[in-house]
Amino acid sequence: MITEKNYDFLYRAREIHQRGRRDPEVTPAPGDAVLDESWRIIVPRGAGRKTLRAALDLQDYLETSMDVSLRIERRDQTKKEEHTILFIGKDAYQGTPCAVPEKNGSYTLEISEESVLICGSDENSMLYASVRLEDLMNLREAPFLAPCSCLRENLTRLRSVHSGAGIDEYPDWQLNAILHAGFNCIEIFVRGVDQTSLGPRNIGDIIRRADDYGLGVVLYNYMRSYKHPDDPDAVEFFDSIYGNLARHYPTVKAISLVGESLEFPSKDPATTGKRWRESMTDGIPDPRPSPGWYPCRDYPAYLSRIRDAVHNVNPEIEVIFSTYNWGWNDFEVRKKFLENFPSGITLQVTYEIFKQNRRGPLSCPVMDYTISAKDPGFYFTSEAETAAKLGIPVRVTSNLAGRTWDFGTAPYVPVPQRWLHRMKVLRKYLETCGVRSFYDNHHYGWTPNPANDLEKEMFTTGGTVSDFDAFLRQIAVRDYGKRAADRIVQAWSVWSDSMDHYVASNEDQYGPWRVGPAYPFVFQPNISRTMASKEILFPTAPYAQFPNNSIVKTLYMPYENVNQSPGIMRYPLEIEDLRKMKEMWSRGVELAEQALADMPAGRKHDNGERLLALGSFILHSISTTINIKEWWILNMKMQGESTRDAILPYLDRMEELAKKEMENVRATIPWVRIDSGIGWEPSMLYVCDEWHLQWKLRQMESMLREVQSYRAMVLL
Repeated sequence: MITEKNYDFLYRAREIHQRGRRDPEVTPAPGDAVLDESWRIIVPRGAGRKTLRAALDLQDYLETSMDVSLRIERRDQTKKEEHTILFIGKDAYQGTPCAVPEKNGSYTLEISEESVLICGSDENSMLYASVRLEDLMNLREAPFLAPCSCLRENLTRLRSVHSGAGIDEYPDWQLNAILHAGFNCIEIFVRGVDQTSLGPRNIGDIIRRADDYGLGVVLYNYMRSYKHPDDPDAVEFFDSIYGNLARHYPTVKAISLVGESLEFPSKDPATTGKRWRESMTDGIPDPRPSPGWYPCRDYPAYLSRIRDAVHNVNPEIEVIFSTYNWGWNDFEVRKKFLENFPSGITLQVTYEIFKQNRRGPLSCPVMDYTISAKDPGFYFTSEAETAAKLGIPVRVTSNLAGRTWDFGTAPYVPVPQRWLHRMKVLRKYLETCGVRSFYDNHHYGWTPNPANDLEKEMFTTGGTVSDFDAFLRQIAVRDYGKRAADRIVQAWSVWSDSMDHYVASNEDQYGPWRVGPAYPFVFQPNISRTMASKEILFPTAPYAQFPNNSIVKTLYMPYENVNQSPGIMRYPLEIEDLRKMKEMWSRGVELAEQALADMPAGRKHDNGERLLALGSFILHSISTTINIKEWWILNMKMQGESTRDAILPYLDRMEELAKKEMENVRATIPWVRIDSGIGWEPSMLYVCDEWHLQWKLRQMESMLREVQSYRAMVLL
């Protein structure tokens, strides 16, 4: 098995064009363009820098991945010639047999046995077209291109992602990887001019370099603007924040807003009118929601102030607002907000959050980002459909980059059939509800995976895929080999189906799902002379965006919600479901392991080892989540007893369960050694690498000493 040290995965990620892709056994079909050293790449002499970058990228791809060396020539006169790949602008295209590309980012491809023509509507489209040719050759595993004449257009305006290299880390290689994965926009967290969530950054430089790779920029707002829109100085106040941002970065595509970072002193009596940390009187919590978590009646006026501040500087910058934080509210309350939604702002809605699930007679809603929800919940459908009726443009938090909070430190969730289902649903919403953009991940980043291939095909016209099941097999052949492909597709399918039994609760997604088997087990009785909380500090790098316990809650307990059945009722059914999930996921791991024996040595076998490591890591994470639920139940039941004879058997069972979990942790260690991307997440950094798993074992040993102390106390 391969082994890696921490952060080695970032070195792998820099290899955009992978070596050894060509399969010498593949032969061309009749009519194919067969690229060899007799071919040339032609660009107009006056071509812009991005057209030249597209030509150079294609040249490097052919040299690196296909062992074909082509010369680039710059010409005053450009026309189709034998054995040429020709880049031209739309003004030079005759419009036959395809239409002239007009939409931003669109391009025409004409491929014949003699030549290849790329006609782009703009310079960005030249980059997208070059990547398209590379994708086609990757699937063929040869420098062969099937004949076609097609117009390719993106069905979405923006498909944006956060960096997979680290929070707001955008070296050129990451921008190039994002381009090749099919996204056309990046997200930057902003706390002010040249201030990101991790401190000072030259944001203007990131914007300029992103443009070199055909990528726009969305500024994700972390700036506070605690001001009522009716205050006499409101115009100047909002201009000093949002107008100032637009003046500094006039070429950004959008500014993205969300309630949790946009609290203000609302006058709506349905809210506290205060920041959530201040929503109390004399220490007594106010049960009403804080502004930012409720569609206040004065929120539209607040958003209008922000919109005006931005559009007074540049009306081309899109202002986006997400209702992520209040989708739990009754529809009539949300509908009233939408009926007063300011014009000139795009509504952002999350696909899966608050989706209502039933486990037997119990309510178990989706609490955060997950691929376990195949179809969208009522929050999404009601907001998207209402927005369509009101003429409000919609952006979707889709997570289609392939990663969610399901397994927080897994590089991606290997359930392509499930991603495909979500894409098919969203395709319908593009056609019927004015959806025009996707927010394809949150701060957990992305890494190349099959969902990227699927999204390119699903949301671009002029594709060649009609059977997506067959397409998935092509992807498996490309990445793992012909002999292994069927088992890999089966493993993906079993894993996809197993997500029906996933538990998307807050305590799990902020606990064992987030950090995997490194999640600590805390003995709940508080044996203390200092009366300190039993919550323990989870060790992370102090410079992480979310260090320690910021988004990891180590004292496991149900986080109750008025829309959700209590944990003491849910857990037995959730454990039952998770055991079904574990059984199914284990079958998928077995299939991946069997497939590994059929993979050729080299790149494909390495891919197979990493897939097996990923599947095994997730399997051990499922075990940890089952174990921690059982652990909490035992703690609660034991503390409800009052006699030695009743308490001691619970302590025995707890010790037995703790030792079982420690074995689970030890069994995880070999898998995180194989892929250094496992156990890492951009906002927390490493939280489930080998060091953290060893830390977990030390924590468990310390906890077991507490159990022994408690046993002695019971016997006093």
